[in-house]
Amino acid sequence: MKELQEKPPPSPKTNKDFRFWILFLSLCFLAFIVFLDGTLISISLPLITSALHLGPSYVWATNSFWLAGTIIQPLIAQISDIFGRKNPTLISIAIFLIGGAVSGSSRNAATLILGRTVQGVGSGGIMLLIEVILCDVVSLRERSKYLGIVLSMAALGAIVGPPLGGVIAERNWRWNFFLNLPVAGLIFVLMGVSMRPQHKKPVNRRSALVQIDWIGIIIFIGSTGSILLGIVLGSSNFPWRSPNVITPLVIGPIGWVCFYFYESSSYCTNPAVPVHLFRNRTSVAGYAITFIFSTFTTWFAFCWPTYFQAVLGMSPLKAGLGYLVYSGFLIPSAIASGFLVTKTGIYRPIQMAGFLILALGSGLNIMLDSNAKLAVRIILIALNAIGLGCVIPSVLPAILASLPEPDVAKATGMYSFFRSFGYIWGATLPAIIFNSSFSRFSFQISDRKIREMMENGDAYQYVSGAFLGSLPPLVKVEVIDVYSKSLRVAWEVAIAFAVVGMLLVAIEKHVVLRTELDTEYGVDSPSKENEDEHSA
Repeated sequence: MKELQEKPPPSPKTNKDFRFWILFLSLCFLAFIVFLDGTLISISLPLITSALHLGPSYVWATNSFWLAGTIIQPLIAQISDIFGRKNPTLISIAIFLIGGAVSGSSRNAATLILGRTVQGVGSGGIMLLIEVILCDVVSLRERSKYLGIVLSMAALGAIVGPPLGGVIAERNWRWNFFLNLPVAGLIFVLMGVSMRPQHKKPVNRRSALVQIDWIGIIIFIGSTGSILLGIVLGSSNFPWRSPNVITPLVIGPIGWVCFYFYESSSYCTNPAVPVHLFRNRTSVAGYAITFIFSTFTTWFAFCWPTYFQAVLGMSPLKAGLGYLVYSGFLIPSAIASGFLVTKTGIYRPIQMAGFLILALGSGLNIMLDSNAKLAVRIILIALNAIGLGCVIPSVLPAILASLPEPDVAKATGMYSFFRSFGYIWGATLPAIIFNSSFSRFSFQISDRKIREMMENGDAYQYVSGAFLGSLPPLVKVEVIDVYSKSLRVAWEVAIAFAVVGMLLVAIEKHVVLRTELDTEYGVDSPSKENEDEHSA
């Protein structure tokens, strides 16, 4: 496929009927509630950990959600190609509802983790299909604009989640899981009634099921799940040198190699992940950039609330409100970036600017300590938010520009996979760095009992302002200093991620964003129905 054209086509101007806007608003609210649910427990997690006696398994309460949603996405992408977009979307919403009900009703750690896992499967399908459906109804050139709005709603949910979760946790933490169920139920009904997608229906169910790449999907789920299992076990239950961690981390990459060779072999007639998705430098760089920017998303969601509570001694509610400032910069910058890509058809300079700002912001975050002024904190939050906002809406159009239009679902499935994979790393890696750095600096804490209580990966459990307030004045100052130094190491690693992002943008080629929409999927509009009747 020719990746570069001489002259970009003009910015598209297309009319959208009422059915499009109903669908688009439904997608926006779905994105909002999925990410709201994913982050509601970020500040209230210490309280939930205490109430259900999670101990070191608290990591699973968050990561099981992202893990389940990650490994399922190539399967959902292929199913949506075969059966169309509507039924997989409705089933994903139903699974999300069931998982939320189980999580909110849980009485022990096992039930909570099970509920979060089920809910993660639903959320993974929802987020993938949101983007696939959006790609079905708007041209490639327009996608940055609409993706910017949808992903801004997702970001709003992720940002509103922590303070709202803090408010709810002070009354009844179970409503962190029940809160989204009525809204998701309403959207389920609305989309079930109004969504009338086009697609070529399979001859029968049996022939459709045969088209699914079952062997490839099993290999992919097994190998990816193995890698993620090793990451989570190493960050919570076992030392990194433990066979329980090393074994899945070795088996996973071997499984990926087997998956690649199977997908490219003659035995696989309808691959879930066609290897040509990774045979041009623009799509490969785009997928890697997706991983990087999503890592930053949850990296910030870990580091900033931890800083507010552990270093500044804020309550969960105040920490959430402090983090809410982030949305005031992220959402406008993401929307502006999406509109700019749609207007100009250019994405690489915007991505480069975003990673430059992320590198600058992460570097300046090293200055953060207990004496940082409010104005300084706002400026640094703004840099983090604007940098990320520049990158987020511009990546998927860049990936799809270098691939044929029939690959939209599968290519978007891999985009969604790498994004979710990055979320897990972004939630896990800073926690690993934070806890290991705390153990390294903990010798500065003079109280032996407090020091031993907070070492060996347990430092995060004590980040609440209430715990800091209970410490003797001298020990409190020492603990805050160790917390501050531990977060500083996490910000130093974040700089490296931003630099890698800049290098990946340099690898990309400029590919013209198509202004025409060429797909067998889409949503019937009244005007199109009338045209079909006249032509008949």
